[in-house]
Amino acid sequence: MELDLRNKTVIVTGAARGIGAVIAQRFAAEGARVTAFDLAFPEVPSPEGDEHASAHPVEQVVCNVTDPDSVRTAVDEVARRHGGIDVLVNNAGINMLGTVAELEWEQWRTCFDVNVGGVFLMSQAVAEHMKRAGSGRIINAASFAAIVPSVGSAAYAASKSAVVQLSRVLASELGPWDITVNAYAPGMVPTAMNGFAEMPTEAQDRLLDTLSLRRWESPDDVANLLIFLASDQASYLTGALLDISGGKLATQIPAVAHGR
Repeated sequence: MELDLRNKTVIVTGAARGIGAVIAQRFAAEGARVTAFDLAFPEVPSPEGDEHASAHPVEQVVCNVTDPDSVRTAVDEVARRHGGIDVLVNNAGINMLGTVAELEWEQWRTCFDVNVGGVFLMSQAVAEHMKRAGSGRIINAASFAAIVPSVGSAAYAASKSAVVQLSRVLASELGPWDITVNAYAPGMVPTAMNGFAEMPTEAQDRLLDTLSLRRWESPDDVANLLIFLASDQASYLTGALLDISGGKLATQIPAVAHGR
């Protein structure tokens, strides 16, 4: 099965660093024309994407996904420059930790503005160009928190659950133009934000014990799924939430199978 993304025009949001940078570089390595959107870009390229650097450079566009004017200007410019947009990966997101009693209204609103509002605005802007082409792929970052939330993650879990339902509505609304819309739910990818890999061994073990595949998830694991969803091989897959968490809590105590 060949996943041919050569000369496809792809936008990845939140792609200045971390998982987003790897996703952008992986699409570029597949031969796609990739534009990374973010609020700002480091002067030194993100080290996460170094090993995936390819002959197809990733363009960088400063864009605030919570600002309708910023989104519209950036999307229209990419479409003008490349003749359209084939794939949108809504990767941009933030986390706001705190119990419901502790959270400030501004924290709650900011979390929804980025995680849900960003998906809404980007999808709305891109859909106009995809409709004209009669095809397209929109792929939205949800989270395992949308399946099973954690204490202290009310804002994040609620916003990511909203992304799942928004994706399903979009899938039906855009289906007449052969545009697919799917969401994906990563599990535990060590990042600077969550610090999983820097936790004490006992704390890491407690988290890893929840996984059927007892290892940390890598950005490449996520990118592999997104490349498939963006390909013609996934043309009949839409309105779905893909759980790519390594079988997190697939059973009550997955660690039993690992002899722990």
